[in-house]
Amino acid sequence: MPALFLASASPRRRELLRQIGVPFSLLSVSVDETPDSNETPEVYVQRLAREKALAGLALADDASACVLGADTTVVLDQIILGKPADRAEALATLEALSGREHEVMTAVALASQSGCVVRLVTSRVRFRAIRRDEAEAYWASGEPQDKAGSYAIQGWGAVFVSALEGSYSGVVGLPLCETAQLLDAHGVAYWTKSSV
Repeated sequence: MPALFLASASPRRRELLRQIGVPFSLLSVSVDETPDSNETPEVYVQRLAREKALAGLALADDASACVLGADTTVVLDQIILGKPADRAEALATLEALSGREHEVMTAVALASQSGCVVRLVTSRVRFRAIRRDEAEAYWASGEPQDKAGSYAIQGWGAVFVSALEGSYSGVVGLPLCETAQLLDAHGVAYWTKSSV
C-alpha cells in the first residue's frame, strides 16, 4: 500500500482524515495563495489544491508516495472571500454573508508519480441574519481570524447556518466522499485501525 502524505497545516483536515481511519504523515508546503488576475473561484481553488499536492510530492522521500492537497474558499457573487486581514474585514464579510446564500468550494488533489487528479466540490450555505453585536462577539472569540469567509461551520459559526446543500465535510475543509474515492483509486486504505 502506498504511503499517504497530507500537504496541509490545517488541523481540520487532519481530523477529517482520522475520522475515516486514514493513516498519513504530514508535509509542510508553502504555496502562494494570491489569485491570478481574472481567475475564477473554481479555477483558483483547484489550482491551489494541485500546487499543494505537487509541492508535497516534490518533498516526499518515498517513490510510491501519494500526496493529498486541498484548498477551500468561500465565494459570494463570484468574489473569493479569503481569511480576514483584521477585525474590520471580518465584520464586513459577516455582514455581506448575513441573510444570504453563498458557495463554499473545496478542491482536493491527489498527486503521485503517475500524475495528479483533482476533484472540486461546491456546497451552498445559507446564513440567517447576523446582528452586529453577534458578529463582534464572534470576532472576539478568535475563531474567524484564520478562516476563509471569516467563519467555521464546525465551530461557533454553526449558529449562523440556516441551511446547507452539499458536503458538510467539504465546507469544513475536506470532502470525505470524494477524498475516499481518490484514495481508493490509488490503493490507499481508509477505515484502518492504525490511523494517526
